[in-house]
Amino acid sequence: MAEERFTKAFSLSDTAVVLIDHQIGTCGWVHSIDASVLEKNVKILATFATKMKMPLVLTSSMENNMQGLLLEVIQTVAPEAYAKRTKRQGIVNAWMDENFAEAVRATGKKNLIVAGVTADVCLVPPAMSMQGEGFLIKCVLDAGGSPTETVEKVAWERLKQAGIPVTSNECHRH
Repeated sequence: MAEERFTKAFSLSDTAVVLIDHQIGTCGWVHSIDASVLEKNVKILATFATKMKMPLVLTSSMENNMQGLLLEVIQTVAPEAYAKRTKRQGIVNAWMDENFAEAVRATGKKNLIVAGVTADVCLVPPAMSMQGEGFLIKCVLDAGGSPTETVEKVAWERLKQAGIPVTSNECHRH
């Protein structure tokens, strides 16, 4: 029998969207996807969550340094979530920041659609930690990327080995 994480359909009522570190500076570290495509896909997720009245949890890391603020498209389409974002101070695995983890838990949702600006650092570690806490995760791979294709392949393989389902915005447009 297939495990629930692979067979259970997420519904609007039991799902939250989590966007990790989609900041002006950190987007510059991504070279495996065009910056305009990454930004468009982040906007799609933030807009979808906002329009569907789903919880949208945002976090950023060290905003006052080179990472900068979250992308302007996030500020524009999700101003309330933006105002409530968790500002972390250098904790690499976002889930290790208790304020961020509590913001996700406070949604009351078991299913999480997760995207991180960099697959290897911003997506994989928190997704694995969330899964370890019992959340059902789906990672959106084209709302982030990696510095190199090799780093990206390794990150995707880690998600696969952990049994975390992946998807893309592109999958849902056809």
